[in-house]
Amino acid sequence: QVQLVESGGGLVQPGGSLRLSCAASGIIFSIDTMAWHRQVPAKQRELVATVTGYSLTNYADSVKGRFTISRDNAKNTVYLQMNSLKPEDTAVYYCNARIRTSRSDYLNAYWGQGTQVTVSS
Repeated sequence: QVQLVESGGGLVQPGGSLRLSCAASGIIFSIDTMAWHRQVPAKQRELVATVTGYSLTNYADSVKGRFTISRDNAKNTVYLQMNSLKPEDTAVYYCNARIRTSRSDYLNAYWGQGTQVTVSS
């Protein structure tokens, strides 16, 4: 059983910063790409940023230059540093990881439960 647990969400004023964390636990052989997505009510989930096992990163145009994704492989953890936050960044943020639970296993996608980020004055 694999679990992803997010933390770090909350209420912040426009222009402020937050750092989200997502730790994977359980039976883990290896972790491939890790990512952050976000979703607002009545809209599709949006990919925010990804980081590969070699720490190659990619970002949605809406967050480039403001958000930074990183990972600590020793801790099976992915982070999202969010700076210069805007009201339109308000959403539930979900982490996602492609994980292999044994050498012979396929990569399977796992999701966290989500953490609310609200940007408002």
